[in-house]
Amino acid sequence: MRIYERYFARQIYLTFIFILFAFSGLFFFFDLINELNSVGHGNYKFQYAVLRVALQTPSRFYEIIPVAALISAIYVFAQMAANSEYTIFRVSGLATNQALRSLLKIGIPLVFLTYLIGEVIGPYTDQLSERVRLEAMGSSVSSNFKSGVWVKDTLTARADGEQVTRFVNVGELKPDATISNVRIYEFDSKFRLSNVRIAQSGVYQPPGHWRLTGVTDTQLIDVPPPAGTPADALNPVYRAKQVALPEYSLRSELTPQILSVLLVSPDRMSMFNLFRYIQHLTENHQDTQRYEIALWRKLLYPFAVFVMLVLSLPFAYLHTRAGVVGMKVFGGIMLGMSFQLFNTLFSHIGTLNTWPAPLTAATPGLVYLVLGLVGLKWVDRH
Repeated sequence: MRIYERYFARQIYLTFIFILFAFSGLFFFFDLINELNSVGHGNYKFQYAVLRVALQTPSRFYEIIPVAALISAIYVFAQMAANSEYTIFRVSGLATNQALRSLLKIGIPLVFLTYLIGEVIGPYTDQLSERVRLEAMGSSVSSNFKSGVWVKDTLTARADGEQVTRFVNVGELKPDATISNVRIYEFDSKFRLSNVRIAQSGVYQPPGHWRLTGVTDTQLIDVPPPAGTPADALNPVYRAKQVALPEYSLRSELTPQILSVLLVSPDRMSMFNLFRYIQHLTENHQDTQRYEIALWRKLLYPFAVFVMLVLSLPFAYLHTRAGVVGMKVFGGIMLGMSFQLFNTLFSHIGTLNTWPAPLTAATPGLVYLVLGLVGLKWVDRH
């Protein structure tokens, strides 16, 4: 790295660290105030609220990093412009394309940092945060349905290769990934109800099995019509056979990782968990649009650091008379916030209109990249 690149990098990284922790501290304060509404429920005390919000800090870092990179670069370049430092660099032979390449090299560590937080640290601490709250309040995870969580499970479960479709109803999903109040409705390849299992609780046993306890197994057996009487498909006759089992091992494609998507929103899941859940939904012929957009956003979001750095470079060409440093920094904050708002809004619009997930995830970044390049070309000419 050249001398001027090291100088740029040192100034930007120091400012970036300060802005990152300043913004995260602000979000910590607001999140803690919001969490106070739950303090006092069950054993959920103030220290648990502080711990929960602290565990959410890595996810806040992930959201803030591109904006912090933009603001720190704008501040550094505005200071250089005010002190005529950048003018000296230009007189010394620093071309615009060279400055842009150097700035992108400075952004590479920030991109890797964003991937590390978004894929490893953030999803893990988010699940810990949710478990702290649920365990302290004595709550369980459930969907908006009063009956609990409904999941479709399709597999080839029989020796003759016949496909079995199950609809699994989980009444409660505990923070430790154990389940309770389980009902399983099993259909054969002709979509006829063949089995109903009700279990008190269940624990996952890898690979691919759930150990259910307190099971009531009801089998529905097709009764053939009397001899000489034609079968009536609209009025079938069944015989029920019920068996009580203390334990039952159920082979299933469902895993605690698939059920754990209820603990965190798709935007805070890792790409690996998103990919596995999309596979599960695809195999069961369910809609994957929302999760595909979240997956592509997770894949492309770290590169927003490069887009923000490109947007910051035109500020180096604005002299002091074009505005004080504080106004430039404020403009950078507004620019970064507008990117976040546009990115979120475009994702919702893409979900509603079922636009292709890669296009929906990439469009906001491409729009702001074009704005940055156009602004850079304009200030370079003037």
